[in-house]
Amino acid sequence: MTETAKGKLAALAGGQTFYRWSGGGRGPVIVAVHGLTTPSVVWDALTPMLTGIGFRVLRYDLYGRGQSDAPRGAQTLEMFTRQLDELLADQGVTDNITLMGYSMGGSIVTAFAAAQPHRIARILLVAPAGIEMNETGFEVFCRKVPVIGDWVHRVVVARQMRASLKDKTGPIAEAKRLQMSRRGYLSAVLSSRRHALAQSLEAEHRKLSREDVPVYAFWAREDTTIPLRAMGTLAKWNRTARQEDIAGADHGLPYTHAAALAEKITRVLREG
Repeated sequence: MTETAKGKLAALAGGQTFYRWSGGGRGPVIVAVHGLTTPSVVWDALTPMLTGIGFRVLRYDLYGRGQSDAPRGAQTLEMFTRQLDELLADQGVTDNITLMGYSMGGSIVTAFAAAQPHRIARILLVAPAGIEMNETGFEVFCRKVPVIGDWVHRVVVARQMRASLKDKTGPIAEAKRLQMSRRGYLSAVLSSRRHALAQSLEAEHRKLSREDVPVYAFWAREDTTIPLRAMGTLAKWNRTARQEDIAGADHGLPYTHAAALAEKITRVLREG
């Protein structure tokens, strides 16, 4: 385990994983799993509100994102749940865990909780993937067409991301710039689209319902990536899931609408 400027690196089987703890030395644990393109800094605005009610929050960068390594091979849900399992073991986190997943992180925590429901206190899903998702024609082409799709994705997406960050400041923009400069990032994004994001988690959600694992889902009303119709789909798969949406929010809700999201999440946690 080595130190970095603002966190630590855990040596896991798949590579070095960057992580940070926030909160006191004792208290229940929330493990926060970010999404496809933005690393764990996506949780920074929300974390102080969760530690403020007594929780310890563990944030980490998925393989290929942020300051974590980008191992070779397909970026499957199995790879990501293994990374999470190994990090929990490395940090001595055993059970009574609250898992919080955003976008693709929602798929990861759902798959993990379905495989090990006895360890989970609850899962919090923020605009989660694995239920319904909108894709552009370009994204579908890159995902389905090998070799050419890889080249086009690498060139076009790099250009699009740099253009979108040109005049932006703040921690989210800086984190995105940093990972853009790291080898393996764009390949990891495309591999995750092909493998992790392409997977429906209907069976896992139905299992969570049978196992009585509490599920809470929070949606962005103006989200064009994870559409609001996913609320209805999740309700069919898990009738006990509690769901709320946030008006005016789009897919960036963990950092654009952190206060509104925190109000809903902290209410759920206090009830629990």
